[in-house]
Amino acid sequence: MSEEFHVHGPHDHEVEHQAHSGDPFAARIAVMTAVLATVGALIGYQGGATQNAALLFKNEAAIKKTEASDQWNFYQAKSSKQNLAELGATLTTGKMSDDYRQEVERYKKEKEPIMADAKAKEQASLDAEAKSEASMHEHHRWAQSMTLIQIAIALAAITLLTRQKWLQWMAYGAGVGSLVVAALAFVHI
Repeated sequence: MSEEFHVHGPHDHEVEHQAHSGDPFAARIAVMTAVLATVGALIGYQGGATQNAALLFKNEAAIKKTEASDQWNFYQAKSSKQNLAELGATLTTGKMSDDYRQEVERYKKEKEPIMADAKAKEQASLDAEAKSEASMHEHHRWAQSMTLIQIAIALAAITLLTRQKWLQWMAYGAGVGSLVVAALAFVHI
């Protein structure tokens, strides 16, 4: 057996009552609240999306940094082998010395692409880190915009309850401020 409970808070009850009262002021505030809530939902979605992007870029940066570290370790292993071959070439003579010198040259050639790959992975890590920072900045803008929308909705509710015109204008101001900050987020400023 399933029962449904529908609990109204005092604000919800009053907004619903005022919206059905035929009062044009209340109707305008109710419409404004609905518009603000809709815009707030869109802003909230964008804020979440940019936060997720920042986390993905941060993860990518960590992976590339690990891959670069692996390549530098590989480079270091080749350098150690090269050093041992150089030592072998110095301590031996004849054919054996020539063989060690060939190994020295081989290790030198093998190290070049490893170093290039390690540097490329380090740069990729830095690029992903920069993208993460940019996405977090954008996320903060969306969060600021969402905060202003929530303030505007709260002011609209208080306006409906108190019927103070100055509160209505403050709600409009917070709503416009939210849209300005959202526009800054949208253009990545």
